[in-house]
Amino acid sequence: MLLIGGGIVGTATARAYLARHPNTRLTIIEKEPDLAKHQTGHNSGVVHAGIYYKPGSLKARLCVAGAQRMREFALERGIPFKEVGKLIVAVDDAGLASLDSLWQRAQANGVPGAELVGPEQIKEHEPHAAGRAGIWSPKTAIIDYTAVTQAYADDIRNAGGEIVTGAKVVDIESDSSGFFVTTTQGEYEGKTLVNCAGLYSDRIALMMGVEPYVRIVPFRGEYYTLKPECTSLVNGLIYPVPDPQFPFLGVHFTRSVHGSVEAGPNAVLALAREGYGKFDISIEETSQTLRWRGFQMIAARYWRTGLSEMYRSANKAAFAGSLRKLVPELRTSHLAPGGSGVRAQAIDSRGKMVDDFHVLVLRRSIHVLNVPSPAATASLSVADSLVQQIETALN
Repeated sequence: MLLIGGGIVGTATARAYLARHPNTRLTIIEKEPDLAKHQTGHNSGVVHAGIYYKPGSLKARLCVAGAQRMREFALERGIPFKEVGKLIVAVDDAGLASLDSLWQRAQANGVPGAELVGPEQIKEHEPHAAGRAGIWSPKTAIIDYTAVTQAYADDIRNAGGEIVTGAKVVDIESDSSGFFVTTTQGEYEGKTLVNCAGLYSDRIALMMGVEPYVRIVPFRGEYYTLKPECTSLVNGLIYPVPDPQFPFLGVHFTRSVHGSVEAGPNAVLALAREGYGKFDISIEETSQTLRWRGFQMIAARYWRTGLSEMYRSANKAAFAGSLRKLVPELRTSHLAPGGSGVRAQAIDSRGKMVDDFHVLVLRRSIHVLNVPSPAATASLSVADSLVQQIETALN
């Protein structure tokens, strides 16, 4: 078996498959020199509790169980795991209107310990936060997902699997006997191919002659960090009630396992699939995005929102203003430049952002085309689901 992509979902899937099929010859192909260099290594490290997701969706079904399994795995392997709790606060009428449906989801999904809170209880959990009402999730935690991925990789190697890094895929051919993958590090053969290529998952599918019916559109999320003398403004995690039109959670505050506090992210169109900086531009990849009719349709509907995100990206004071709705004491001077991440957002031909996990199962190949948050949280459960689908593809 060949598996393309060395992020947390790819390594978790390889680990789970080898546990069920220990005699399999399995090779992970990763184009970067190390694992977890993109979405896995650039996220905020939150172990989500399952509040946001539509009841009955794969996200909802896998997140709650996955979070508990992640906790157990971290404790077993000595990976720092801290249940710092999350506040989701409604600061205006629009937020209050959406808070009830969010609460209904939390209850339907069986989120442990979640409760509705008023202004006084908000202050008890986060003394510097403001809100008219909110949801408190005490079991929401933080972790280092790069460390988790490395632990998965250790298990893969111990089970006899191979991990090849620095191997960019340049061609894929197939015949009745299997797949032949040409990379910058040589050629690899396998009877089965699993595509967990993240930001390039649709391109890998197209390289194989498979129409994925979606395209990956990259959205950059930019962060600031609170200066060390200001981190006391935030105890754990403070989020706004998200806009139900979009699969993004809005700018928020996240304490990391290393003690720093991140503020963000926004969501702006990236001009390259790995466009972590404002001036990282790929003409070819941007052209692919602009030509996709799904993107054209969504841009026509939400161009005002896009311009607003671009303005906030360019204006630190505007970014701080959004954060100040959650923590009124915050000042622009409290913010220092932080990192960024790029989200691989699948958009279909009708101009719809694919919200749930999206997997295409074919004979002898499987393509993981949309695995947004909470994929890292639920990676152990996601992996079991994908292994079942791989077995289906083989049978």
